[in-house]
Amino acid sequence: MTIRASKLWLGYALAMAWFYVLLWPLLGIKAEGLEFAQSFAIWAKVAVAAAIVLVLYQLKQGGVFRFLEAPGQAASRAASALAGRVPTWLALAVVAACAVAFPFFTERYAHDVAISVLVYVILGLGLNVVVGLAGLLDLGYIAFFGVGAYTYALMSVHFGLSFWLCLPLSGCFAAVAGCIIGYPTLRMRGDYLAIVTLGFGEIVRIVINNWMSLTNGPNGVLGIKSPGAYWYKDGSFEHIWLNSLEQLYYIILALAVFTIIAVYRLNYSRIGRAFEAVREDQTAAELMGVNTLRLKLLAYALGAVFGGLAGTFFAARMKFVSPESFTFIESAMVLAMVVLGGMGSIPGVILGSLALIALPEVFRGFELYRMFVFGGVMAIMMLFRPRGLWPAKRMGVRSEEKD
Repeated sequence: MTIRASKLWLGYALAMAWFYVLLWPLLGIKAEGLEFAQSFAIWAKVAVAAAIVLVLYQLKQGGVFRFLEAPGQAASRAASALAGRVPTWLALAVVAACAVAFPFFTERYAHDVAISVLVYVILGLGLNVVVGLAGLLDLGYIAFFGVGAYTYALMSVHFGLSFWLCLPLSGCFAAVAGCIIGYPTLRMRGDYLAIVTLGFGEIVRIVINNWMSLTNGPNGVLGIKSPGAYWYKDGSFEHIWLNSLEQLYYIILALAVFTIIAVYRLNYSRIGRAFEAVREDQTAAELMGVNTLRLKLLAYALGAVFGGLAGTFFAARMKFVSPESFTFIESAMVLAMVVLGGMGSIPGVILGSLALIALPEVFRGFELYRMFVFGGVMAIMMLFRPRGLWPAKRMGVRSEEKD
């Protein structure tokens, strides 16, 4: 027990030393010279808080808080039983009512954050089809987001097509791009698949950045139209542009609900079961008669459709698109949402999107070191919930992970 405790405190000392090495350059290097007081004060608060947590953990391991376990377990069982009695339709109705009423009780800043969260929910659910259901590690998923955005941008600027007409067109173009990217990678697995998809994602971004005659290169496409609608007024229908954040919120909310329903239906369909068979053991699935090549291609295409829908809305909201919006870091962010929330889990992806988009805004008051706080919270989440915040009920281990 003493050896284990000494290892814990040694790890604590190393972690605190490394934390100060990272913290001091941000707060201690100034134009006037080097300063240690501010960074040390912040470091001391974090060190004391971490030491208290470590002491409480050791006391828990020693059985000091054992008298609290029985009441806690009883309360947890009672809460679970109470939650189980609530009908699913009632819980969904409450969530839907809160989502619809959200703009009426919040300000403009909250609307902007909510729109960003819903865009990433769509992207996360689309990538979840590829990574969570089919088990294909894709590091270039943001390329489909870019294809959808540029499809609507070019159709709107050069041909004057409406948002609603370009929405399915962007999904179709993104699906074609998914087939083009997916076909050469069908026989690859694991790390090789990740590297190839990363390369294809960068190829799409570089093509967009250099095709001056079509995409205007790094200058981007400007003058994209907002979504429009017809409103009945004074005995006739009048066309209006949906420019306000409240109106855009309801559009992206409708797209997010459509994506959730589509992915849910796909998850519990025969195709979804086949995706899971490929994810769990591709060789066994082939021996059972599953056409794995066709299914992997279908997974890429279906996942790309949702990325194209999100890209269309992104272009309509920003009224401007450029290659800088579709870098690798965006693909990594969407993948982190899927992994953090729980691969294969729809509620998990939604929670992951909230965590990675909304939490940094909550920690904005920490100013320079808010990303340290955010990163620490994420690390703690993954330590205590390695399968995600809301893991999927049907999730095994891929064959290459066993090897």
